[in-house]
Amino acid sequence: MCTGGCAKCLGITLIPLAVLCTLANILLFFPGGKVINNNENITEEVWYFGGILGSGVLMIFPALVFLGLKNNDCCGCCGNESCGKRFAMFTSIIFAAVGLVGAGYCFIVSAVAINKGPKCENGNQWSYPFENGNYLGNHSLWSQCTSPENIVPWNLTLFSLLLIMSGIQAVLCAIQVVNGLLGTICGDCTCCGCCGDNGAV
Repeated sequence: MCTGGCAKCLGITLIPLAVLCTLANILLFFPGGKVINNNENITEEVWYFGGILGSGVLMIFPALVFLGLKNNDCCGCCGNESCGKRFAMFTSIIFAAVGLVGAGYCFIVSAVAINKGPKCENGNQWSYPFENGNYLGNHSLWSQCTSPENIVPWNLTLFSLLLIMSGIQAVLCAIQVVNGLLGTICGDCTCCGCCGDNGAV
C-alpha cells in the first residue's frame, strides 16, 4: 500500500476512536449513569479530560491531516506548487507526534484512574476507599462504595475503554511516524512518473 493510502486508512480509523473516547469521558461525568449534585464528588481523573482533550481533540488534527494526504498530488499539495508530497508526509510526522502525546496523556490518566479507583460515598463521606488497585481482583471490596450505585463497574469499564482505545491510537500514530518517514524519503508510489508526464496520473 502506498504511503498516502496507508495514512488515509489510519485517519479513517482514528476519527471514530476519537469520537468514542470523547463520549466515554463525557459519560464519566455521570457516575453510575446518574447526575450528582456536587461536582466535587466526581472522580478527580475525569476532570483531567484525558478522553476529551488527549484522545479526542488532539487526535482529530492528525486524523484530518492523514486523510488529506491521499488527495495531495505529487507535484504539489492543496493547490500549492511549492508544497510537495514529501513535505506533506514530513508534516504528517509532526501531527503524528501530537497524536502520540494526546494518546499517551489519555493512557496515563486512565491507568492512574483504574489503579486509584473511583471516588464514592463510603459510609457518611465521599472518599477513595481503594488502594493501589486492590479492588480489581477482589470484587467483594466493591461493596465499600454505597453510592452512586454501580459506580465501580461504571468507572472501571469506561476508563478501561479509554485505556485500550488510547493505546490503539498511540500504535496507529507510531505507524504513521514510520509511514511518514518512508513517504518523506521515498515519496508516494502513486507519484511515480506523474510529474514527468506533465502532471497526468
